[in-house]
Amino acid sequence: MLRFLPGPVKGIISVIVYFLNTVLCAIFLFPVALIKFIIPHHSMRRWCNIILDRLGSYWISVNSWNIHLTKNIHWHLTGTDTLDDKNWYLVIANHQSWVDILVLQNIFNRKIPFLKFFLKKELIWVPILGLAWWALDFPFMKRYSRALIKKKPHLKGKDIEITRRACQKFKDKPVSVMNFVEGTRFTVDKHREQSSPYKHLLRPKSGGIAFVLAAMGDHIQNILNVTIVYPGNKKSFWQFVCGEVTDVIVSVEVLPVYEHLKGDYFDDPDFKKLFQDSINALWAQKDKKIQMLYDEWKHLSEESHKLKSN
Repeated sequence: MLRFLPGPVKGIISVIVYFLNTVLCAIFLFPVALIKFIIPHHSMRRWCNIILDRLGSYWISVNSWNIHLTKNIHWHLTGTDTLDDKNWYLVIANHQSWVDILVLQNIFNRKIPFLKFFLKKELIWVPILGLAWWALDFPFMKRYSRALIKKKPHLKGKDIEITRRACQKFKDKPVSVMNFVEGTRFTVDKHREQSSPYKHLLRPKSGGIAFVLAAMGDHIQNILNVTIVYPGNKKSFWQFVCGEVTDVIVSVEVLPVYEHLKGDYFDDPDFKKLFQDSINALWAQKDKKIQMLYDEWKHLSEESHKLKSN
């Protein structure tokens, strides 16, 4: 509808809609969160969580409407046909931009349970959103450096325990736990610093996945292995809201939680190595898949251009 407008104008309108939608949802969300906090009874928490997740889904629906209102994006999706919002999922993906979150929310909304992201502890102080994430039970991670643990040995294992307590909340109702396995967004500088063996990816960190699988027990039966590609190589948030991102490729692969992925990651060094090797192998496959998706899109674009020329 507003796709004809100049890019910066679309960007400003889009950001305003995102902001107003977030504020409006927060107005309804915070009172329910307060009731859950004041009355920590199990049945009350469950009732409040259902309402909070529905409010979160409405928030995503409006954000998705905002995308379609101001942007002409060609979505290339595969692997989302068999998903079920009654199952527990662990969702893993490569990470390139904050746009990844909008993409994941857009394609998964109402197809799987509401996505819960692992967030850095500091993000709880983000205005409005920090409290909203807390109300929605997003796990806040507190990471301790090796140097700090060496100075204060009592902190060893605290981050693991925090994660375990957060995941315990997810056993009451189906949920999708999201983990960006690389731990940070891909940049050329980070890729070089890590001496990453992959062309399109940073080195994967297996601890977050192991946290969730250990804490959630048999609840999580499937892992959604998501590969996101921006073939036009424009992927910043501002480029996205201005309509400069014209194509988004998302491939979803449903993987079972194999028995060899279950074990004591933190106290069994043999299992830890086996687990990390499995994630490394998965990441090598993902790297090849990204290149394949780039090549396929380039080929289709060239063919389309030839047809238009003729």
